[in-house]
This record gives sequence, C-alpha cells and structure tokens, in this order.
Amino acid sequence: MKPPINPADDGGQMTFDDPMSYGDYLQLDAVLSAQHPLTDAHDEMLFIIQHQTSELWMRQALHELSAARTALARGAPRHTFKLLARIARIFEQLNNAWDVLRTMTPSEYSHFRAALGQSSGFQSWQYRLIEFTVGNRNAAMIEPHQHRPEIAEQLRGELARPSLYDTALRVLNAAGHKVPEAVLRRDFSLPYQPDEGVTEAWSAVYRAPNENWELYELAEKLVDFEDYFRRWRFNHVTTVERIIGFKRGTGGTSGTAYLRKILEVEIFPELWHLRTDL
Repeated sequence: MKPPINPADDGGQMTFDDPMSYGDYLQLDAVLSAQHPLTDAHDEMLFIIQHQTSELWMRQALHELSAARTALARGAPRHTFKLLARIARIFEQLNNAWDVLRTMTPSEYSHFRAALGQSSGFQSWQYRLIEFTVGNRNAAMIEPHQHRPEIAEQLRGELARPSLYDTALRVLNAAGHKVPEAVLRRDFSLPYQPDEGVTEAWSAVYRAPNENWELYELAEKLVDFEDYFRRWRFNHVTTVERIIGFKRGTGGTSGTAYLRKILEVEIFPELWHLRTDL
C-alpha cells in the first residue's frame, strides 16, 4: 500500500505563520464571507453566488476591454485580437453560469424572491459599463446609479470618450477605407446609428480579406464578441422565463418582455448588415 502523498516531501511549504498563503493572496476570507442570504431558502445561496461570480467575470471583462481599446488606438492589432478573444471566452463562462441557475425551479425561487426587494440585474453598473465601453450607449441607464455618485460619474466618463467600436472605425478610416466624417466626429454620448458609408467601408474589407487581413480579423473578433454577448442576453431571457414566466421583474420592468426588447439591440450593426450583400 502506497503511503499518503505529502507535499512537504516534495518541498511544499506547509506552515504559514509568516509567508503569504493561497487564501491570503486571494483574500478568500472577504470573498467567502460576502454571501448573506436573507431567508432560510436553500436556493438563495445559489442565486447570490451565481450573480456574484458573474460580476467578478464582468470585472475581468472590463479590465480586458480597457486594454483592448488602448491597444487598438495605439496601433497594436495583434495584442487587441488576443484580448478580444479572451473577452469572448469570458462571456462563454458567463453563459455557462445560466445553466447552473436554470436548475432552480419556480417554486424554489418563490421562497426568497420577495426578499430581493427592488434589486434587479438591470441595475448592474458593470454590465452597463461593458455596454457603454463596446458601443451600446444610452445615457438614461445612468439614472439607476445616481445614488452612487462615483459610479454615475464613471459611467458618464465612459460616454465622453470613443467606444471600442468608435476606435475600430477610426482604425478602419486610417487604413484608407473612408468612414463618413459625421460618424468619426459624432457625439459619443448618443446612441450609435448605423451608417451606409460605414457598411460600405467594412464591406470593402470583406470583399478583399487577403489585402485587408488585420481589419478583417478585427471585424471578425468584434462579431465573435457580440455573438457571445447576444447569447448571454438570450440565456438571460430564457432563464427568467423558465423561472418566473411573464411576471414583472423585481426592479419594476415587464420582466421577460423587457428582456426580449434588448435582444434586438445591435452593438456593431454594420458588421452584421453587410453579410446580406456579400
């Protein structure tokens, strides 16, 4: 019979009175003590952890998005591609989280739903910041965060600068594919409106990918991200419908009906529209 494996026999550090341990580095005491169910319902813990871990992944997505936009603006497309690929995988993780939450039945959710009060997922400021950063901008969505001035200011600050898509359009224009001046000089705080001139510029890239390979790859990386992002929205809708049907949301919206409207929003519209005419 083999003896038990002891990490100390392989040089493993076994005492941590002074050295930093795994739990110290990750501050697990704070992370694992941040779950405070308000009821005795068994499934409330799942609900809390699913949303907390999603917010952690969103924090990482924002970290990567900021770096991707900076890399794109300074002319480092390959670095940008790596970061955008990672962001797409992050949203794959976020999508997988819905599969776990969907194991909760309507009767199980009803045991603690009233304890949520007016809290709702549409109040996630990190989700809103992701949307603002990539290009889906709606200043009205800052309103739910006015009670947190530092968060509202961060969201307003994002609206004042070019989004990831605005940055991509500047790169497209600089490469010789004419983007209308009105698009390049638009008010970044306003919702982006699809433009035929932008569609034509991207279409020229797609018609000759070998001559425009970096722009072609950039476009596909953006589409890849939005593909996963759309799946996240769709999974959100189907999860909500599976658990609460067509009840109003805890935040006061129409619930499933409201979420279905969001499914129609396009972040990089021209990159989807051009496919019809290629």
